[in-house]
Amino acid sequence: MNIRMASSTGSPAYSDGKIDFVFQGETYQTYYKVIGDIKTSSNRTPLVVLHGGPGLCHNYLAPFSDLATKHDIPVIFYDQLGNGLSTHLRDKDPAFWTIDLFINELENLLKHFGIQDAFDIAGHSWGGILASEFEARRQPVGLKRLILSDSLAAYSLWIQSNIQLLQAFPASVQEGIMAGMKEPAKFYSALLKFHAVHGCVTKPPLPNISTPWTKYLAPTETPQLLLHRTSFQSPFKPTLTWTNRILNEWSIIDRLHLIRVPTFVINGRKDISQDFVVKPFFDKIQKVKWVTMEGSSHMPFFEERDRYIYLVEEFLR
Repeated sequence: MNIRMASSTGSPAYSDGKIDFVFQGETYQTYYKVIGDIKTSSNRTPLVVLHGGPGLCHNYLAPFSDLATKHDIPVIFYDQLGNGLSTHLRDKDPAFWTIDLFINELENLLKHFGIQDAFDIAGHSWGGILASEFEARRQPVGLKRLILSDSLAAYSLWIQSNIQLLQAFPASVQEGIMAGMKEPAKFYSALLKFHAVHGCVTKPPLPNISTPWTKYLAPTETPQLLLHRTSFQSPFKPTLTWTNRILNEWSIIDRLHLIRVPTFVINGRKDISQDFVVKPFFDKIQKVKWVTMEGSSHMPFFEERDRYIYLVEEFLR
């Protein structure tokens, strides 16, 4: 573990390292990063942040660290198994990758830090799927509050939104997206144009945002979990990759009544997670608040950073 103590200027402590994670008799490692001091910030509940993808890593969620630097809320980031600085497993069968695997990894992280009796969760995009499934399947006694940021209640709604939004783009963008990694250059170019409108409207794109995509979609390195040794396909053309094994028919709509804790739903006006994609959360979760960020798309924590952090901190009080 690497630890950097708080500086004289008042910046919070920082630590990172790797946690052993045993699953099906094998030991893997989960990389984590903590901003703030979990032990001394007893008046604020630690927040665990779940990244999107599947197949990205924690670094693009850096704005959440403002909760530690400005509001003394300890924030825990981590790279889900197979991603970033956690163990890479290119040769695992697609059947290995399940939602329960990632829930088990999350539970292992909570136990490692001794916060399983009191913690909050924020999940972005796919991270919101993981967070909502964790609550619905395991009913963790220590979960106090849940944030579902730019997420989805059903994969069919996500696909519907992507298809709808794509219609406004030129034919070259539509064709590039549909082709997927069969034509990597066209796909990557089209994806950047699509995400410049519905992924993150910040101009120019921020390094924290572009780094995961440039790493995972570079011609010389196929995305770790996103591809699983297959050619990446458009999200509009489901294939037999592990991702689509999990998500192709995924929905939590009929189980949203199982979410017991206060929940904050956030999306952007230009988000791929359009209102109809997240509305089931608002309709079916018992204790729920919903805010649409008018100047944002899929990453309001960058696009309207100050307001986003203000709203999240207010919810976590």
